[in-house]
Amino acid sequence: MVGDRPVGYSGRISDTPTSDSPAPASPNSVDFHFDIMCPYAYQTSLWMREVRDTAGIEVGWRFFSLEEINRVEGKKHPWEREWSYGWSMMRIGALLRRTDMDLLDQWYQAAGHALHVEGKKPHRPEVAEELLGELGLDPGLVRAAIEDPTTADEVHAEHDAVVAKGAFGVPTLVFPDGQAIFGPVLIDPPRGDAAVRLWQHVTGWLEFPHLYEVQRPKRSEDIDAIATTFSAYLNARDWFTITNRAP
Repeated sequence: MVGDRPVGYSGRISDTPTSDSPAPASPNSVDFHFDIMCPYAYQTSLWMREVRDTAGIEVGWRFFSLEEINRVEGKKHPWEREWSYGWSMMRIGALLRRTDMDLLDQWYQAAGHALHVEGKKPHRPEVAEELLGELGLDPGLVRAAIEDPTTADEVHAEHDAVVAKGAFGVPTLVFPDGQAIFGPVLIDPPRGDAAVRLWQHVTGWLEFPHLYEVQRPKRSEDIDAIATTFSAYLNARDWFTITNRAP
């Protein structure tokens, strides 16, 4: 292997679209898999909301557990703990979503802003209760979500479903045709027409199901910009961050 490419490979996969294949229509809906704890997913969620509001894209907010995907052998699964940071936050979201997807959207936006912008700790039960109160919701929903085992089942099912598609992190987008794309990974989510243009670029990948990765090398100034953007999150986190390379 050289640079993750088989040496001497020159074959062609038969079901890859050819140059004269018609481009598929841009989808008008997407499932957005997230973990509230992920700073990149939060930034991408801001872009996703902008696309939704500007272009009328329907967004289904779905779950993915970084705690589970990064679990070290021998450690407890997140559902085996009384309280697990991202997992428990998503269980609250699952309970809210049963009433209205918009409530989950509001919960993710509020909790994400608290952690990634304000440097608060929404992954602590008492702070999660405060955030629900600020949204005009019952703080008792934190305890209700944790005492309801089916909320864990719901998070678990969505995590397993997207992992079965090969997902390894967030944000992961799943489209109506079943294709999944990791990303876009960004720190300055575009707005307005620029947000829609990025959506068009991202969904353009769907025409090429065997295009697996395009990545921009990070310079030292890029690393500095990322660190600055994520400073609130880095100060507020109560865990070590694990970064997995794409398989």
